[in-house]
Amino acid sequence: MARSQRAYVDYRVTVAYVGTVLKYIGVTPAFPLVLALYYGEDPVPFVATSVVMIGSGALLERVRGDGDLGNREAFLLVSLAWLVVPLLGTVPYLVAGTGTVATPVNAMFESMSGFTTTGATVLGEISVERHGHAMLLWRQLTQWLGGMGILVLMIAILPELSVGGAQVINQEAPGLALEKLTPRIQETARVLWSIYAGVTVLTAAVYYGLHLAGTAPNMDLYNAVAHALTTMPTGGFSPEARSAEAFAPAAQWVMMPFMLVAGTNFALFWYVLKGKPNRLTGNTEFRSYLLAVAGFGAVISAVLYLGVGLAEMPSNVAVIPGNVESALRQGLFQVIAIVTTTGYASMDVNAWDGSAQTILLFAYFLGGSAGSAAGSVKIVRWVLVKRAIGRSLYTSVHPQAIRPLRLEGEAVDEETIRDVFVFVLLFLALFAFSTVVLYLDSFRTPEISLSGLDAMSVAIATLGNVGPGFGVVGPMNSFLPFSDAAKLYMIFLMWIGRLEVLSVLVIFTPSFWRW
Repeated sequence: MARSQRAYVDYRVTVAYVGTVLKYIGVTPAFPLVLALYYGEDPVPFVATSVVMIGSGALLERVRGDGDLGNREAFLLVSLAWLVVPLLGTVPYLVAGTGTVATPVNAMFESMSGFTTTGATVLGEISVERHGHAMLLWRQLTQWLGGMGILVLMIAILPELSVGGAQVINQEAPGLALEKLTPRIQETARVLWSIYAGVTVLTAAVYYGLHLAGTAPNMDLYNAVAHALTTMPTGGFSPEARSAEAFAPAAQWVMMPFMLVAGTNFALFWYVLKGKPNRLTGNTEFRSYLLAVAGFGAVISAVLYLGVGLAEMPSNVAVIPGNVESALRQGLFQVIAIVTTTGYASMDVNAWDGSAQTILLFAYFLGGSAGSAAGSVKIVRWVLVKRAIGRSLYTSVHPQAIRPLRLEGEAVDEETIRDVFVFVLLFLALFAFSTVVLYLDSFRTPEISLSGLDAMSVAIATLGNVGPGFGVVGPMNSFLPFSDAAKLYMIFLMWIGRLEVLSVLVIFTPSFWRW
């Protein structure tokens, strides 16, 4: 039979690799299992998860054919892996049967939010007493696994995935394209994961140091590790119901630079370790990233300092108008958490008025650096959009001019520029459509009252993998009141948002499946 008459994508190769991914991810519940045994909590949910993941993986591996992992198979592998892994990540919640995550839709929402590092939650009550140390650590661990990328991890440890690994990483890693740090793609994956793991350990040590120093008494070892696991992947899950507000101001100041690190291209740290710090300090995207954070942070801090950005005085007096330290800390913290898509909160932004919230909403669309764990659009794309617009204005006046766009001294090819505009326009169109869909759906649920601004925050919080929004989905609230239909749609948004939209949408096109 001619190849043009049959499906072009070798799905058996993809399914088999998904099975391999599941087998290795199935080892990770051992960490909360050990914690469950230590605290005398129920270990069954984590034993069941390992059995289900490893067993399912072994069965799927048997589908393997003799084909290779090509470009189309890589697209399918990334999309399926990021759907199947969160699906089986619901097992601990369902087996435990505790709280609001004991239902299938809510469990899938929480699991997808974890692995995609979104940080949106449907837990009606976040407490160790209700869910246990081990279960809450599982939430944290899902974000850490998803931060650098589950397939990047698999490429780092599995030699068989190194063939075709570049295509896989390019579809999974956020940003424009993979920067190979070493001659072999497997070594590059190991470098990225080593830096990621190393900074996570450093973060936990510094957080726990605050506890030992007496400056943050409730940042004990458990909280230090738990928050390190969600700072580096820019996830934002916290065992504390009030997020970072539960900790002393000193802890909030310390969390800020670590969030900034998490939103920075991890490849740049490799160059720093190699004795080339100028690759970091001179990087256009990094400088634009810091400038954006400083600009938004200054504006928000100013309106909080003047008191014009507060709709009501928070009951815990988190911000005192006229207090420089408080206004600066709260303004910078919220901006850094949103720009990096970490989603922590040092105060409830529902206490802000519409003007301050609107300013912060624009920060939702920035994202951190390409090659980081951050979500949303990414700073580098906005840099290229700005330069492309400037070039168009210039060539309108000088039509004979040839003016290539450059980034870090290298000319950016026109195909990349086109792809950037396609992504940005598609992202914004999907955001607008989702805002309308979620706003209209809210009328079906009596418990929800969304303003237009609230609806926009819900859409960008899930599509951009940011986490909290405004109103009913504010940082101290949850997504629980939404209908199951709305939650399923937001699960879809988190999924395609983590894979930057095109990597998922392409598999739904007829041309993807045929020669």
